[in-house]
Amino acid sequence: MKIVESFKAARDLAAGCVGFVPTMGYLHEGHLSLVEAARRECDTVTVSLFVNPLQFGPNEDLASYPRDLDRDAALVADLGADVLFAPPVEVMYPGEILTTVTVAQVTERMEGARRPGHFDGVATVVAKLFAGIQPDRSYFGRKDAQQLVTVRRMAADLSFPTIIVGSPIVREADGLALSSRNVYLDTAQRDAARSISTGMFAAAEAVMAGERSATELERIASASANAEAGIDVEYAALSDQDTAAPLDRLDRPAFLAMTAKVGSTRLLDNIHIDRLDDRWVPDVGVRLDKTSTLYKEA
Repeated sequence: MKIVESFKAARDLAAGCVGFVPTMGYLHEGHLSLVEAARRECDTVTVSLFVNPLQFGPNEDLASYPRDLDRDAALVADLGADVLFAPPVEVMYPGEILTTVTVAQVTERMEGARRPGHFDGVATVVAKLFAGIQPDRSYFGRKDAQQLVTVRRMAADLSFPTIIVGSPIVREADGLALSSRNVYLDTAQRDAARSISTGMFAAAEAVMAGERSATELERIASASANAEAGIDVEYAALSDQDTAAPLDRLDRPAFLAMTAKVGSTRLLDNIHIDRLDDRWVPDVGVRLDKTSTLYKEA
């Protein structure tokens, strides 16, 4: 595997069908599942590692976001990645930033309402990565559901010829959705955070039992976390999978997303609800059967 810092070097190393996995680093099994999918389906696998300053607000964790290039390089090399694109900020943003990408409507609720400018930063950096890497297939996790909708709409509107592949959430053994920010949690917070996924699983069971009301599904999803001391549920929302528009009832493919603050750490979780034949099938993701690599060097 080659580690490069320029788009040209990354493109020069690519051949055949190029699979691309964009990340901000400090990788966990969720990221690694994307690399594995790309390895199965593509000739060249390129992984990017860039902590994007444009998607962090003024009081967020840009400075403290975990970083370890050597660790991440070893993890993706073990999975057979061909290229690790790890640019410095001055390569991605070589001067004053006069051009940004805004995806309207799909970014106005949920995370977009609580993190002004966040999705502009996401759409801008992903557009730059798509233009520079020129992938045939690009892999994103379903955990960041609104981000996935945003990237798909941006790629379609700007005619990027890459297939966007959404992959299931990977969870820790007790159900908590994997996030690089999980390492911020102390022991008590980590125990309390399980209530977030408990609510997601309860909502999934309600869907399978026939519940279709958005209000009721949102109540079920947030009930466990609302009952847990030290957790502040910011929202639970049932939304259209294609547009992120709010839904009153489950009558089309949807995702049920929730964000909660555990101490000072914001954690996201969701279930995607897909139509299979004549049934609604919740995708709760997959669980690890061992301790996540996140904690091996924590």
